[in-house]
Amino acid sequence: MAAMAAMAAGGGDFSDLREIKKQLLSVAERSRERGLQHSGKWAAELAFALEPLPLSELPPPPVLTEEDARDLDAYTLAKSYFDLKEYDRAAYFLQGCKSQKAYFLYMYSRYLSGEKKKDDETVDSLGPLEKGQVKNEALRELRVELSKKHKAQELDGFGLYLYGVVLRKLDLVKEAIDVFVEAAHVLPLHWGAWLELCNLITDKEMLKFLSLPDTWMKEFFLAHIYTELQLIEEALQKYQSLIDAGFSKSTYIISQIAVAYHNIRDIDKALSIFNELRKQDPYRIENMDTFSNLLYVRSMKPELSYLAHNLCEIDKYRVETCCVIGNYYSLRSQHEKAALYFQRALKLNPRYLGAWTLMGHEYMEMKNTSAAIQAYRHAIEVNKRDYRAWYGLGQTYEILKMPFYCLYYYRRAHQLRPNDSRMLVALGECYEKLNQLVEAKKCYWRAYAVGDVEKMALVKLAKLHEQLNESEQAAQCYIKYIQDIYSCGEVVEHLEVSTAFRYLAQYYFKCKLWDEASACAQKCCAFNDTREEGKALLRQILQLRNQGETSSTDVAAPFFLPASLSANNTPTRRVSPLNLSSVTP
Repeated sequence: MAAMAAMAAGGGDFSDLREIKKQLLSVAERSRERGLQHSGKWAAELAFALEPLPLSELPPPPVLTEEDARDLDAYTLAKSYFDLKEYDRAAYFLQGCKSQKAYFLYMYSRYLSGEKKKDDETVDSLGPLEKGQVKNEALRELRVELSKKHKAQELDGFGLYLYGVVLRKLDLVKEAIDVFVEAAHVLPLHWGAWLELCNLITDKEMLKFLSLPDTWMKEFFLAHIYTELQLIEEALQKYQSLIDAGFSKSTYIISQIAVAYHNIRDIDKALSIFNELRKQDPYRIENMDTFSNLLYVRSMKPELSYLAHNLCEIDKYRVETCCVIGNYYSLRSQHEKAALYFQRALKLNPRYLGAWTLMGHEYMEMKNTSAAIQAYRHAIEVNKRDYRAWYGLGQTYEILKMPFYCLYYYRRAHQLRPNDSRMLVALGECYEKLNQLVEAKKCYWRAYAVGDVEKMALVKLAKLHEQLNESEQAAQCYIKYIQDIYSCGEVVEHLEVSTAFRYLAQYYFKCKLWDEASACAQKCCAFNDTREEGKALLRQILQLRNQGETSSTDVAAPFFLPASLSANNTPTRRVSPLNLSSVTP
């Protein structure tokens, strides 16, 4: 316990990086001894990012107790079986061991044996899309035994971690959170406990009420949970402060920053960081599926093909590799092959979130809605914070013409991504179908206010105003839409630009503003679908002018379109602005 107390020392202070490196090397070794490979790897990667220690400062090997010495032979034999995934065999030889290390390995072997049998049964007999009721039969026994030890205060930090995992698997979330918090207090350097805690926290409010230890590890935890909760600005600040504290070479931090930029759809930034990461760690497979998502969004077929081949050479039976290959086939519109690779990924790890969501997308492409719904539901079971799965379910029920269902799922997606315009536009369309037009207007306006990614919110809002005969508001929306399209330099062949010009031309014609109507009608002539209407309107304007019709004098202060739209900055009528920005759906 004294060693653990020493490890907990230091608080959130990064001034003594040598001491931190010693702690990381020590906990990496202790994690590996207990078969906790991922926690050991995380600590080792972080330690590698710090300056090497001289021989005199290397952490000493852990002191053996009498119990450790008695259990040494059984532990050494069992650990060799454990490493070869012979979990039942390892547990058999560890029965009756009393030392903390051997007892943990005994219980962990039993847990992993149950998990392996459950996964094998799920994959073999049911296939990855069935809803099988396969359970890890060992969990209840493990819970009973560990709870006795817990009450007697005989569990160390690793034991508490395993107890928390068992509770989480039994869906005892509240109890699991309490135990993981306790584990973080007893052994703050064990990353596994922090990570499990991270998976159970659903919002910022829950985070506020946690009594966490004041240790430098807490900074890594907060950065990670902020990324998970889509609080990207806070996450990036945390990661920047960790880099400034001395972890600038950490590939873990670099990959997390890339994931954070991916989450806010800053694709260029995320791509450049991933490319830098590949140079530093060319054989890395972790997070490469996220990298492939970015290449997919940008339709970068050669780069995605190279990544898929490269990962195949490194390890073709890794979950991430299968997802990358799946993305590659999806980009080539070979959706059956893509779904096959996502299924392969799920055979390797049935709890791999990304593969469930991506497989749902593929089934959507293949118009197999029932399979898509099952895949998205599995994704939500793995992680209720996956907005893509909620959004995917919304889209699926939209195809099935079940607007009340899709409204529920889009709302859930919107709660997870309140500033994502795609969720708001989808919600607006849903409200429109349900004839709740006031709610629909709020959603479209909010989507525009938070930065409309697909540049469709204003058009949809304008059409809604058209439908309600609110011509001035519709005109205002179309003007803003045209300004946005031209100011961000997008191609003028944008689908709805011609619709906007046609409406404005007719609107100004009705208002007897011939100059403005003429300018918009000329713009209509540039598009195939509105060319004839534009010409007809120009002829009418010319005819009325020849008859001596004068422009309307009821014009407010001019509202200018961008210079690129007309040579003489045609003034257009100012219409009253919408007052919906303060209202959120």
